[in-house]
This record gives sequence, C-alpha cells and structure tokens, in this order.
Amino acid sequence: MKVPKGGREPGAIGESADSVGRMEFLLTLRRRGIADAAVLRALDEVPREAFVTSEHGDAAYADQALPIECGQTISQPYVVAYMTEQLEVKSEHHVLEVGAGSGYQAAVLSRLARDVVSVERYRTLADAARERLQKLGYRNVTVLLGDGLAGVPAYAPYDRIMVTAAAEGIPQPLIDELADGGIMLLPLGPHKDAQRLVKLTRTKDGVVREDLIWVRFVPLLPGRAHEL
Repeated sequence: MKVPKGGREPGAIGESADSVGRMEFLLTLRRRGIADAAVLRALDEVPREAFVTSEHGDAAYADQALPIECGQTISQPYVVAYMTEQLEVKSEHHVLEVGAGSGYQAAVLSRLARDVVSVERYRTLADAARERLQKLGYRNVTVLLGDGLAGVPAYAPYDRIMVTAAAEGIPQPLIDELADGGIMLLPLGPHKDAQRLVKLTRTKDGVVREDLIWVRFVPLLPGRAHEL
C-alpha cells in the first residue's frame, strides 16, 4: 500500500473566512502560549469554516469545540494547536491520526508532515472527510475506515501518532506501530470525566511518558461503528 506524497495544491482554496475573525483566532492562540511559527502558519492556512457544519459556520474561529456528525466534535483551536505543537512534526514525518472526525486536524498535520494516515470508525465521517480533503486539495492525507484502537499496521511504522479521542488505557497496538524515537499524543482517562493529555516517546530503553494539560474528548471506542 502506498501513501501519496505532496501537500495541498497552491490556490486550491479561496479566501472565504472573515479576515477579522481569522486574525483574532491567531492572536488568541499566541496569547495562550502557542509559539511555533510553523504550527501557527498551518492553522492559518487551513480554512476551519470548511470543516464545521453549516449551522456553526459563524463560530468556526471561536476558541471552542463544535459538534459534527455522528455525535462527535471538532476540537477547539487551542487544543488542536497545542497538540500539534507538542507532537513536534517535521517535514519528513509519516503521521497516523486516530479519529479523523471532519478532517480538520489531519489537514493541519498535512501542512507540517510528509504524509498523514487518518483512521475513523464512522463511515459517514470517513467518507465526508475524505471527500472534503480531496476537494480542498490536500493530496498527502489518506482517510481510512477502521478500528482506531488497532491503528493501521499496513502503513506502520509511524514517526508520529496523534489520538483525538479519549482512551482509558494506552493501546499497545499503537505503541507497536510507533517508530523508534517516535512520539504519540493521546488523551488518557475515564470517558465520562476529564482526561490528561499524555505524550509518549519511544526510546531504545522503552517508552517515556510526560503528562501535559487536562482535556475532555469523546471516547475512543473499539471496532468500526455498525451504523453511521
């Protein structure tokens, strides 16, 4: 299986967002401590309004999570930026995202990485995210329907793994798919309470854990969804 290379084609996206709202969006991220210029540039380049539902279009750049189809959410911009910054993505990296959702986080990662594989358990979301990303010109993202807890071993190993749903334990299959020196981020904790964002680095001596900020994500569930 081959993952396509190359990012979004220049000029594929029009300037449709409100410029004042977008400026405030970036200023808010800077005020909250996001300092990585490449991450800020990636967030500026991706049109968040294209990844939210039409009824929430006016709130696309507000610093809040928003509902999407299948009872899922698109994370608030600060959490997207923080997780992206902590993942330390470089241009040569092969990245796995667990939980495609609307495709927004994958689009942001695609501006930084060589390529991104994104797995989603809901067919409705996977199909819509794939179509949206293709329409917007993100050529280095592959969206697959599958069980996120199992990862995507066919494309492993990954230099970076980002999990965008809450796990109650660290999934061993994802650790197994992480390359030597690789980094994984995931929300860890109970599904019905706040979770701790955890950064795991795979070293020659084992996995090193660092606890980061408190977050609240939808649950990471096993298998593909039987409906939706």
